[in-house]
Amino acid sequence: MKPVIRQSQEQVCAQFSVEVFEAFDGEKVGISETALHGLMPLNGLRHPSTAGVTGWYIWGGEEFSYADDFFKPMHLAHLEKTCELCLKFLLLPPGWRFLTDGTYEDVWFDPALLELDS
Repeated sequence: MKPVIRQSQEQVCAQFSVEVFEAFDGEKVGISETALHGLMPLNGLRHPSTAGVTGWYIWGGEEFSYADDFFKPMHLAHLEKTCELCLKFLLLPPGWRFLTDGTYEDVWFDPALLELDS
């Protein structure tokens, strides 16, 4: 990631008084086609990470789907070209969510995301 992106990620963590929770370029996120096509608002939530997976799920629009194929795996490194708007939030720890349209931003902690059966 570019240094300016890393700086904005650290600023978001500092704004909410949370420790940076690393996500590495080789790890994967789950992302919907709606997010990749720019549907707004952009939503994201982070479950606890597992081996090779950041725990982030990102989708575009008002509708969330539980369909098995709604989220596609994508390496974090590819988001810089495909979904740059989400990048600044991706060092927030598990349990955090965001919603943004590029101007409006809402970021909050959701303890339900930390439950094992979420």
